[in-house]
Amino acid sequence: MKRVVQSAVVFALILIVIGMVGAADKSKVYYVCNCKDDCACNTVSKEPGNCKCGKELVAVHALAVDTETGIFCRCGAECSCERSKSDPDKCGCGKPVKKVNLKGKYVCACGADCQCLSISEKPGNCNCGKAMKQI
Repeated sequence: MKRVVQSAVVFALILIVIGMVGAADKSKVYYVCNCKDDCACNTVSKEPGNCKCGKELVAVHALAVDTETGIFCRCGAECSCERSKSDPDKCGCGKPVKKVNLKGKYVCACGADCQCLSISEKPGNCNCGKAMKQI
């Protein structure tokens, strides 16, 4: 009986760890305008709502910040994909990435290898604690 209980506890812990590893990083979830790819709204928010053009914002997962452009996966809030290594215009799941101009917004200043991917309308500190810089 003792062995069965130990096995059950180990199994439960394995399931918990798998769930934690597989879960999407909510700090990288943003809401962007659902316009076509030539959209000039460039709305990026941490909260759902409507864009200034009236369209509903959709949940996306941040993949990268390239100079003045935010690169997002279109899979939604639960996405844990990465940017495709073979095609930078696609997410690892094969969907085309959403590109948003970040000019005038603030991003983490931790450098080119930044994993924080913090984006904000206002100055402050990013998730890693470093000051954000305006693009």
